[in-house]
Amino acid sequence: MQVGMLWLDDDKKRHLDEKVRRAVAYYEQKYGRLPELCLVNAQEITDEKKIDKVMVKPARAVLRHHFWLGMQAE
Repeated sequence: MQVGMLWLDDDKKRHLDEKVRRAVAYYEQKYGRLPELCLVNAQEITDEKKIDKVMVKPARAVLRHHFWLGMQAE
C-alpha cells in the first residue's frame, strides 16, 4: 500500500478490533467504500488477521496506536 488514510487511536480502554472498526467506519464515510487493508504497529499484532472484511497486518513502519488504511497494491 502506497496511499492511504492514517488514523490515530491511543485509547487504552478500547480493544484493537474496536479501534480498527472505528477507523474503517470513518474511512468508509469519508471515501465511500471499505478499505481492503489496515496496517498496524508490529507490537500491537503479531500475525495478520481479518476483522470483518478488512485484512489487518503488522508493519514496523507504522507507529504505535496508528492505523494505516487503504487498498491493496496491485
